[in-house]
Amino acid sequence: MARIKGALATRKRRNKTLKLAKGYWGGKSRLFKTAKEAVMKSGQYAYVGRKLKKRDFRRLWITRISAGCKANGMNYSTFMNGLKKAGITLNRKMLSEIAINDAAGFTALTEKAKAAL
Repeated sequence: MARIKGALATRKRRNKTLKLAKGYWGGKSRLFKTAKEAVMKSGQYAYVGRKLKKRDFRRLWITRISAGCKANGMNYSTFMNGLKKAGITLNRKMLSEIAINDAAGFTALTEKAKAAL
């Protein structure tokens, strides 16, 4: 039986890692061992970053809604409670867009929220 050599698979695996490490500083982009460590760490950062992104955007939307509420003489929690009681089911992303782009529409929403309380 013929001997099977693993050089091709090894080279492919190493080139794949080095390709992922392209643009890294110093030896991290050229040396396999350090590139492998850097790619593994960057994968961990990317995984955590995908979770943090959701938190950061929600925090941004709430800040924008809160600013719009304060301009209309309300605070955020009272506004959200009023919307819930009024039966208005808009998510925070859309509420923040309305607060930024349509001040009159947001004012109407705050009036409805006040009336529901």
